[in-house]
Amino acid sequence: MNRHVNMLEAKTNLSRLVEAVESGAESEIIIARNGKPAARLVPVEDKPKKRRLGLLEGQFPIMTQEEFDADNDVIARMFYGEQSE
Repeated sequence: MNRHVNMLEAKTNLSRLVEAVESGAESEIIIARNGKPAARLVPVEDKPKKRRLGLLEGQFPIMTQEEFDADNDVIARMFYGEQSE
């Protein structure tokens, strides 16, 4: 269960509360104002999530500009309603 503290206790014992979260003694501490939860004190993640770049490298052929543009005339005729040859 998460520990709840009021605002005055949080102000007075902030260093201890941060230490408790850093050390893992508390997973999180809820700080309340007038009996209502207002903030959550949690540890910062040590490592940012890694992104794996290049997973599909070499899996797809790369077309040259000439290959990409090879069917432009056919597509233009189809787009404008003319029959392709």
